[in-house]
Amino acid sequence: MFNLKKDFLLDPSVTFLNHGSFGATPKPVFKEYQRWQRELENQPVEFLGRRHNDLMLVSRLALAKYLGTKAENLVYVQNATIGLNIVARSLKLSEGDEVLSTNHEYGALDRTWRFLAKENGFTYLNQKVELTSHADFVKSFLQGVTANTKVIFLSHIASSTATIFPLEKIIQFAKSKNIITVIDGAHAPGQIDLNLDSLNVDFYAGNLHKWLCAPKGAGFLYASPKVQHLLKPLIVSWGYESESPSNSKFVDEHEGQGTRDIAAFLTVPKAIAYQQEQDWVKVRGACHQLAVEAWHRIHELTKMTPLHASRDPETWFAQMTVSSLPINTDVVSLRHRLYDEFRIEIPLIDWHGNKLIRTSVQGYNSRSDINRLIQALKKLIN
Repeated sequence: MFNLKKDFLLDPSVTFLNHGSFGATPKPVFKEYQRWQRELENQPVEFLGRRHNDLMLVSRLALAKYLGTKAENLVYVQNATIGLNIVARSLKLSEGDEVLSTNHEYGALDRTWRFLAKENGFTYLNQKVELTSHADFVKSFLQGVTANTKVIFLSHIASSTATIFPLEKIIQFAKSKNIITVIDGAHAPGQIDLNLDSLNVDFYAGNLHKWLCAPKGAGFLYASPKVQHLLKPLIVSWGYESESPSNSKFVDEHEGQGTRDIAAFLTVPKAIAYQQEQDWVKVRGACHQLAVEAWHRIHELTKMTPLHASRDPETWFAQMTVSSLPINTDVVSLRHRLYDEFRIEIPLIDWHGNKLIRTSVQGYNSRSDINRLIQALKKLIN
């Protein structure tokens, strides 16, 4: 593995295998974050009143290049949940309409769609998908499409099961049926390659504070030029009817939200540069292999059948995996004991009756971290 632990601010007494929850920011990136905050405080009116739009544009240009799109198709938001709320609240859905999703979705977004379904009368459906192969995944999901399906909402990488969804064929099908596609990419940037224009998706929201290692509060919303007119600003402020408009109404309305700390957004180019300087393709590959090794070792210990029936972690995972625990596992108690007794930070999940442990591997992790996890599980699992 790469010796990047020295670059992070993480507590050395903790074996941190939970990068997927909130991420962790390298020292050089955090230093840049604090530099922007100090610059703001040095002359707030100059910074927010005169320089704001140009500073945000420079940052969006760097992000757009990284994501394979144009700066006018992106706006910065604090996190993917906010970006997806903008989309979900903007779409005109009513009684008889259906939003089709999977049984793997992030709880906050399930709640968003259920709330709006209750308010507006449409139906939100969580289709059970097969994990035997990508072809079976696509086939089982599309069986949920009806004449009333107006929106398909999918994760790119599921938070609960770490599954990388095969999006391309589903999006292609949706386009042929004039179904709007909305993608939750909270775990994708920095963990897998992205080219949003080539993906041909309508809306895509992602986090930058997770696998890209930007500061907390850095996320984005992408909207294809063809559908930007559908969006309404979540916050109506000075960007609406802007007196100094940019070349994108989408950007003006959704980024011009009044006074807020934009330092996290402005630090994104540094986060991108940091990973490029560390040859992140190799780092990411090494992390993937260690995550897969952990997946095999945990299943060897538990003797449980993996959640993904293909038993091929290379097909389904990147730097984050889920492994099956005995069905009688008290996941809350085990999570507390792993932290309290062994100082291991790792999430345990009860997903539709499946007891799972989700292992994240980032550049600061090493095989010794996995060894400590396995030794702890040997002592705690009956």
